[in-house]
Amino acid sequence: MTVTRLSFPYGESINWVSPDKITYLPAPPFKDWLLSSSSLTQKLKAQCQQFEVRVLGEDTLSPLTDEYPDHRQVWIREVLLVLDGVPWIFARTLIPGRLLAMKQQDFLGLGKRPLGELLYSKDDFTPGKIEVAHFTACSKIAKLAASLNQDVKSSLWGRRRYFSHAKEQLIVSEIFLPAAQQAIEKIPLKQLAY
Repeated sequence: MTVTRLSFPYGESINWVSPDKITYLPAPPFKDWLLSSSSLTQKLKAQCQQFEVRVLGEDTLSPLTDEYPDHRQVWIREVLLVLDGVPWIFARTLIPGRLLAMKQQDFLGLGKRPLGELLYSKDDFTPGKIEVAHFTACSKIAKLAASLNQDVKSSLWGRRRYFSHAKEQLIVSEIFLPAAQQAIEKIPLKQLAY
C-alpha cells in the first residue's frame, strides 16, 4: 500500500476505558504489552533489526467527537511504527496548541523519529494513565490494516496514554495491528522480562 497525505487522518471515534472496567482482556504476553507502563518504542526496537516511523500525516485539526473535549483544535500526528518492513502499530498523537507552542521545535522537528524517544528521554514529560479499547473489523483502522495486507479476522486492541508537561497534556493512542498481535503472542516469555 502506498500511504498518501490524501488519506490523512485515519483516526476514528473510539470508546477508551480504564483496563479495570473491561471484563475481558487479551491473554499474556499480548496483555502485558497492552498495559505496559514502559516505552513502547523501546519494546518494539528490541524485537527487530530495522525500526522505521512512516508518517501518515500531521496537521492542526479538530479532534474527533469526545477525543479531546476541552480543545477545538489540536496538532495531530499519525504514524505507522514498522518493524523489519512490517507495520505493527498505528499511532495517533494529539497535542494542544499551548503545549505545541512551548515545545514547537521538539514536536514539529520529529520527522521520522519516534515520539516515544522524546517523551521518555526528557524529565519534563510525566506519563499518566493508560486506557484501552478494541475495534471491530469494519473500523477505519481495521480497513487501514487490511490495506497493508494484514488479515483482520478478530478485534484489534489499542491503548491510549496521557503525558503531562507543566499544566498541559498530550494524548498518544497506539493501535496494535494484526501482525503485531500475532508476533507478540509468539515471543518467548524470557524475551519479555527486561
